[in-house]
Amino acid sequence: MLSPRIASILLSLALISGCSGPGSPSQTTSKGPANSGSTKVSLQSLRIADPRPMKDYTRDRFAHWNKAGSNCDVRDTVLERDGKNINKTGCNITGGEWFSVYDGQTLTDPLKVDIDHMVPLANAWRSGADVWDDKKRSAFANDLERPQLRAVSASSNRSKGDQDPSQWKPPSKDFWCQYAQEWIAVKSFWELTVTKDEKAALTEMLGTCS
Repeated sequence: MLSPRIASILLSLALISGCSGPGSPSQTTSKGPANSGSTKVSLQSLRIADPRPMKDYTRDRFAHWNKAGSNCDVRDTVLERDGKNINKTGCNITGGEWFSVYDGQTLTDPLKVDIDHMVPLANAWRSGADVWDDKKRSAFANDLERPQLRAVSASSNRSKGDQDPSQWKPPSKDFWCQYAQEWIAVKSFWELTVTKDEKAALTEMLGTCS
């Protein structure tokens, strides 16, 4: 039997290696990229706690978007990674096509695309990031290794806000399985807590996995 910590690391690696390009079956169907058994082990390993106070929280405590090679930043990197037929001027993404897995929209205007933090910054603060230093918070906000950043429609991202899965789920139920897997992978790696309602919602969403 794998320890919960090892299982959560394996889950993160599976999510990274198992994700294919935008619009691929692993992103647009309920078949998530990770083994459901290891995901459930990781969910059980997450500590349940009440939300921590928002005192002193600002988005500035999670500095983003950092530089990410060739003087481009993390936002540019995610837009290029998650899109196709990308047009650029230097590092600036001027056109392309993005499929928003949250709501099924196909977007061609980069101004209508947001980069969503899978676990929102304010939720991370309430889940334990309030005790981190700003360097660690910035690493979390710019994390390209875990499934923490995703290009989605601005409307779905703003509808989600800083809510957890007990308060907001993607309108597209086809993405519920993978959404739960990715949320759990991020919280497991960064050792963030979940609420009872959040855990129940994640369990429900995992129930949609094939």
